[in-house]
Amino acid sequence: MKTFKELDIVALTEDRQTTHFETGEPITLYKGQVGTIVMEYDGKVFEVEFSNNDGTTYAMETIPTNQLMLLHYELVEATA
Repeated sequence: MKTFKELDIVALTEDRQTTHFETGEPITLYKGQVGTIVMEYDGKVFEVEFSNNDGTTYAMETIPTNQLMLLHYELVEATA
């Protein structure tokens, strides 16, 4: 089972409608959009921050684990 924790880098597994963090305008976060977990609520739901390359946040969303994919930047060894 995949486990998530604060500061993990994750990607969405499906499109999601939301509003822009600063302007309140409607935006779409697309499948594959990358964000950072900033808070864990119960191990099943996480607050994820989405920001651009200069660090400006454009969305903060509460997302269940079934809509997140953990990203890996190093080789992950299989455990038997």
